[in-house]
Amino acid sequence: MDKEKVQYKVIAARFIRAVRDFFSSEVGWKAKLIFAGLVALLCAVNGLNVANSYVGRNFMTSIADRDKAEFIQQALFYVGVFAASTIVAVIARFAEERLALLWRKFATRRAITFYLADRTYYRLDQSGDLANPDQRIAEDVRAFTVTTLSFVLMALNSSFTILAFSGVLWSISPVLFIVAVLYAACGSYVAIVLGRPLITLNYNQLDKEASFRSGLIQVRENAESIMLERHEPRQAARLLHRLEDLVDNLRRIIAVNRNLGFFTTGYNWMIQIIPALIVAPAFIDGEIDFGAITQSAMAFAALVAAFSLIVTQFQSLSSFAAVVARLSSLMEAIEQAQTGSATAIEIADAGDRLAYEHLTLRSSTSSDPLLKDLSISIPCGTRVLVTGSSQESGLALFRATAGVPMAGEGRIVRPGADDLVFLPQRPYLPPGTLRQVLLREADDAKASDERLLAPLTALGLDQVVIQASGLDTEQDWVALLSLRELQLLSIARVVMMKPKFIFLDRVDDILTAGQFERALKVLSENLISYVSNGEADRSRELYDAVLMCGEDGGWTWIANQR
Repeated sequence: MDKEKVQYKVIAARFIRAVRDFFSSEVGWKAKLIFAGLVALLCAVNGLNVANSYVGRNFMTSIADRDKAEFIQQALFYVGVFAASTIVAVIARFAEERLALLWRKFATRRAITFYLADRTYYRLDQSGDLANPDQRIAEDVRAFTVTTLSFVLMALNSSFTILAFSGVLWSISPVLFIVAVLYAACGSYVAIVLGRPLITLNYNQLDKEASFRSGLIQVRENAESIMLERHEPRQAARLLHRLEDLVDNLRRIIAVNRNLGFFTTGYNWMIQIIPALIVAPAFIDGEIDFGAITQSAMAFAALVAAFSLIVTQFQSLSSFAAVVARLSSLMEAIEQAQTGSATAIEIADAGDRLAYEHLTLRSSTSSDPLLKDLSISIPCGTRVLVTGSSQESGLALFRATAGVPMAGEGRIVRPGADDLVFLPQRPYLPPGTLRQVLLREADDAKASDERLLAPLTALGLDQVVIQASGLDTEQDWVALLSLRELQLLSIARVVMMKPKFIFLDRVDDILTAGQFERALKVLSENLISYVSNGEADRSRELYDAVLMCGEDGGWTWIANQR
């Protein structure tokens, strides 16, 4: 229980910080202005509701007294109050939606910035500590902003309603006012007791829905492989298992909602009869007029609804609590990921060389050495092949050089980010035009077509230009091109970037021998030094040195291999 209380305190602190960050941001002045307008509109709504209660009282009394002139006058007042209430309510709803949209935009941009900063997304994916961060950013942020604003305004509106109608109800019947307070308090307590399991169940439901959806997305993205390898039965069993898990949790939610529904439905029905039971005897005794009964019913319903926000909104509140908890988990995971994994490997971005000083890399699973005390220097202009009996050693060196946290110690000296490019075995090119793919964001977007087409022609990618419908048509490259074409297009991009070094990881496994040799020659012609982690049986005349990696972490540096 103590741990749960601490967790709730942390979630509450993050909730308060999220609200404070929004109102103190660059759009905070606009948010404050809209929020102030909403508060004024809510005051106006409640003022009109009070006026409406008195108009309704006089209207019903005129009917009971058979006073035609008063009836017509009060009917006109009724129409006027209804018209004003409609205008104010619509404007308030519009302002609420605009404020929610403003907050969602701010919160989503902030979450994306944190998620993509300092490779946080990669660390979260590797750790596996957080499920479905994409859904939390896309869906939960939306639900959080919209629902938070809605509940805040409901709470404010309830406060204004209590202030507005307490005097009205007390003037009619002090007993009825006391009954309203006690009835709402007891109802809130019972609703919390009956509905508390919904918070955990709704949290789990969001995760299970996201897990089921991600399974369907995986089938779509790997449709051809699943068909060729006939994995349909396994995929069906996997999806059906997730569906059953989802349905089981939903059954529990439905059962809790059923129990809560028995109470809340009866609770709401009783609101209609309680005022009449208490006030009617006073009318029968001639102490109040007939319109007071209708006014007391309206005031009682408004007060109980204001006091009973937990009862009437508990299902929404439980879903909202789950969303807040999920976003709190997201921010906590991001903060932990941004601290980085502890590693004894020092990385220095400086100079025109790539060097390893007493670098030792170990397996993350067994702690066995993959490379021991590697000390070599690769000056600019040197072409290196990393190979040997252990492919894992070359991959570990590739990842460590890229800055991926690895077990080990030593020092890596490498060129700056603009002068060192890494090309993994399965590259990714974001959707965009061919021009955008080939150019850095900071480069001149008006580069000549001839300059852009030159590396494509050199790498045999003329057909890709045709497939892409020219240089300026947006395409989804992963869907349009084969893996080989993606690799070659990535190399063409590197040629346009003109870094000092490129580190390739097992690219020779994807490209044909002819394509790979052509790619390395194009890199050399453009004065780009390359380090290639690959097979030893490729043409060694394309390299100036070979780093041979052994099974036990040993290594051999063989220079001047032509």
